[in-house]
Amino acid sequence: MSHEKIRLLIVDDEVRFIETLSRRLGLRDFDVTAVTSPKEALRTAERQEFDLAIVDLKMPEMSGERLLEILKQRAPLIEVVMLTGHGSIDSAVTCTKLGAFCYLQKPCETDELMRVLREAYQKRVETRVRADVERMGELARIATEQSPLAALRRLRELEKQGS
Repeated sequence: MSHEKIRLLIVDDEVRFIETLSRRLGLRDFDVTAVTSPKEALRTAERQEFDLAIVDLKMPEMSGERLLEILKQRAPLIEVVMLTGHGSIDSAVTCTKLGAFCYLQKPCETDELMRVLREAYQKRVETRVRADVERMGELARIATEQSPLAALRRLRELEKQGS
């Protein structure tokens, strides 16, 4: 993994589970933020950007599926791993359609989870690079095809979108 820690949000209503998982992943180049409710996760995600999230499927106050949907709407680049002890084929399909990177059953071996998290992070990096390349191509096209004033306006629009 890189020298920069990967920002990871863990959302699960089982306190002992998130404490154990946070400790294990914190030792492996992850900057872990763990919360016990979906609403707390949403508040936290408003204040801080995360690279990855691990979300439990079944929680009080909001399903993991709904949390996944909201997280992906607010931060499309975040990769979400669904982790549950109550899985079904239907919920796996639903989560995949909503944009989950992977759907794992509890208990999950740490090595398996690490492999999935590395793959999810790699996907996030590749997606971000592609978006940056597309944006640079758009900037080059603007600079060569439009008048200087129109190009400046469009650059400002793109800059606001990129923020």
